[in-house]
Amino acid sequence: MRILVTGGAGFIGSHFVRTTVDADVTVLDSLTYAADLANLEGADHEFVHGDIGDAALLDKLVPGHDLVVNFAAESHVDRSIAGSAEFVRTNVLGTQTLLQACLDAGVPKVVHVSTDEVYGTIDAGSWQEDAPLRPRSPYAAAKAGGDMIAMAYAITHGLPVSITRCGNNFGPHQYPEKVIPLFITNLLQGTKVPLYGDGGNVRDWIHVDDHCRGIRVVAEHGLPGEVYHIAGVAELTNLDLTQRLLDALDADWSMVERVADRKGHDRRYSLDDSRLRGLGYAPRTSFEDGLAETVRWYTDNPSWWKSKRTL
Repeated sequence: MRILVTGGAGFIGSHFVRTTVDADVTVLDSLTYAADLANLEGADHEFVHGDIGDAALLDKLVPGHDLVVNFAAESHVDRSIAGSAEFVRTNVLGTQTLLQACLDAGVPKVVHVSTDEVYGTIDAGSWQEDAPLRPRSPYAAAKAGGDMIAMAYAITHGLPVSITRCGNNFGPHQYPEKVIPLFITNLLQGTKVPLYGDGGNVRDWIHVDDHCRGIRVVAEHGLPGEVYHIAGVAELTNLDLTQRLLDALDADWSMVERVADRKGHDRRYSLDDSRLRGLGYAPRTSFEDGLAETVRWYTDNPSWWKSKRTL
């Protein structure tokens, strides 16, 4: 089996590549700031440096692959608030260019990886896959645009594309702008951690390994034109998350700095993953075990993250 993984040098994509066996894997990545070839060390793959928005490159690269998994995206909400053009270019136009190449090449299966943030915010309960998309940040809006393009290609052209939407990921190799690696690396350096607003925002956390296993289940058993949720294992307020990180690194609340809340900050995300569980999927990594592993990895690998810290 030949698999093309776009965005495969980033956090989630590289984990998917490192844990893929019995397949010939090609990685396509433009190596923007959050990607790193070091994330792919030890993985059996062919690397191609390029952009999913490069139609000429894709016309040569995509044919012959049995599966395309699209991780390529701009993904940091704060950066999208500061400037959204690159988010639209990659997450919408790049997705369309990739899907057209897959259609032209007759790829048998495509999985487009998305996010729970496309739904906006939910006060109680959990979203099902048919919930309306109400994104509230430029990042989420760009991802929603890509999802709608994917669904349109499935309906209009019959492209065998499935969409996955997942909660907040954590684990080794995550770029230290996201909250868990940011807080860990701050505390390892004796620097205070920034906590937005009242800390009451709720996120559903999933270890990256469980996310990637869910994607594999969808690649093997998911139906074209369907959306599948990959829910987390721990729904925590940012206050709860901060306490757990402080405990893990033997720190106290004197290391927390309250900062102004993010613009348009969604209050709560929650996914109903019954559809995916019906295909035989269930998460395996508890939040406690995954967090302990993640803290150990950042503690043991300062050379990986110190050069990446910009915040």
